[in-house]
Amino acid sequence: MLKDTLKGKIDLMRDRIIKLLKEHGDAEMSKVTLAQLMGGARGVKCLPCFTSNVDPMQGITFHRYNIPQLIEKLPKAPGGEQPLPEGIFYLLLTGDIPTDEQVAEITEAWKKRGALPDYVIKALDALPPDMHPMTQFSIGILAMQKDSIFSQKYRDGMSKYDYWDPMYEDVMNLLAKLPKIAAYVYRRAYKNNVQIPSDPNLDWGGNFAHMMGVENNEYKELMRLYLFLHCDHETGNVSAHTTHVVGSALSDAFYSLSAGINGLAGPLHGLANQEVLRWIMDVKEKLGGGVPTKEQLSKFLWDTLNSGQVIPGYGHAVLRVTDPRYTAQRNFAVKYLPNDEIFKVVSMLFELVPDILKEHGKAKNPWPNVDAHSGCLQVYYGVVEYDFYTVLFGVSRAIGVLTQLIWSRALGLAIERPKSVYFKDLEDMFK
Repeated sequence: MLKDTLKGKIDLMRDRIIKLLKEHGDAEMSKVTLAQLMGGARGVKCLPCFTSNVDPMQGITFHRYNIPQLIEKLPKAPGGEQPLPEGIFYLLLTGDIPTDEQVAEITEAWKKRGALPDYVIKALDALPPDMHPMTQFSIGILAMQKDSIFSQKYRDGMSKYDYWDPMYEDVMNLLAKLPKIAAYVYRRAYKNNVQIPSDPNLDWGGNFAHMMGVENNEYKELMRLYLFLHCDHETGNVSAHTTHVVGSALSDAFYSLSAGINGLAGPLHGLANQEVLRWIMDVKEKLGGGVPTKEQLSKFLWDTLNSGQVIPGYGHAVLRVTDPRYTAQRNFAVKYLPNDEIFKVVSMLFELVPDILKEHGKAKNPWPNVDAHSGCLQVYYGVVEYDFYTVLFGVSRAIGVLTQLIWSRALGLAIERPKSVYFKDLEDMFK
């Protein structure tokens, strides 16, 4: 059982933390410059993460496994090539590569927990269908807070060493229901509220694709890949940090994830994926439709930069190489949609943009990030509603941030309360 495996891991990790703090509790981890203080604390090492790490030259790793390794090692659907998201959940939670049987156990557990309460459906149906899908998604998550096991157990009284147990139950219930909430929002917003029942024979990601109404085995594979690739990204990004800081107040998983989803909805974070595709479609239109020539696209890129605008989808706060998540999506596209017009534009951008940004000289990282590719894959399979892309991102990111939340409660991490500095005192410091 996953829960029993996790309990053993928690006991060992508690001992490791006690030992580390006892021997090195006074060690200095980071110095903070004034520029970092005023710049969103970028690069300041002040948060632990028990699941993943972003290396500038290797990209995201999950318990030190990189994306190519996990695409090879994680269990797949029968006949499939892409990792099942249930597998990355197991890995993030335990640090171990799961077996097929262990992944099947999670799939079955999420099927059993997946039914949406009537009151959640009523809450969603009370919203305007043209409300942004991320708003509807967040409200659907928050509406389920009524049934939080953690909140009930906390009110009843329990040992702080047991906080992780009801948090685990809330997380399992929440992840089981997220694809249904997301698919329900999609169908009511874009498909005249004609809902598609769950298929009990499908895995978590495949069933999500089915409930959205895309009956295509390639798209089910794409959904599995997408949900795997976007699942976690350290603790410091907006969605993960927001979930963490709200959870540090002992707020339950529903309060915490809803807050994190609201952070993901910002254009500097998760909303970027829809903006990249919108920009690519605009480029095509401005250059006469179809696939532009390299000369046309190169001139357009230079004109964009010289006008003071950025090229969306390129650059990353940490990475100094092509995002491996971009590469994984590109490999999928090369296999399944090599002649698609939008993919050809995306490929041409990949060929041109890095050298142009290097010559331009203002980009620390001229390479594409994950947002540069995901939209074109969705459009190819008929999911053309750009505003929904961030909901897809949110379903995936929930895997990582909720796993981190379980570990935060298991290890008794403190409420987060950094010290602020009054601005006039800053000025006085440097007079």
